[in-house]
Amino acid sequence: MDMTTTPSLEGRRITRYCGVVAGEAVLGANIFKDMFASIRDIVGGRSGTYENELRKARQIALDELAAQARELGANAVVGIDLDYEVLGEKNGMLMVSASGTAVVVEG
Repeated sequence: MDMTTTPSLEGRRITRYCGVVAGEAVLGANIFKDMFASIRDIVGGRSGTYENELRKARQIALDELAAQARELGANAVVGIDLDYEVLGEKNGMLMVSASGTAVVVEG
């Protein structure tokens, strides 16, 4: 599955628009507590644990996006937008969402 943030795939013609697709992943408050408990993991002002969790959440959202696109018969997703939102009571959760347009491209 080709996926891009651009509105098209260079050199490939879109032959059909299948619809808007989305995927989400939510990190709960306990993940943040666990990450802050391992504060020793911070090097140069960055937390490897925190970054890994965000990376995993982003990949889950993109995997869901691709699965929805496949269900619609698409072989690519264009115009992908990634958003990060703080949710829940006391802002205890983080949601990563990905949305885009499922398309069929030639080639």
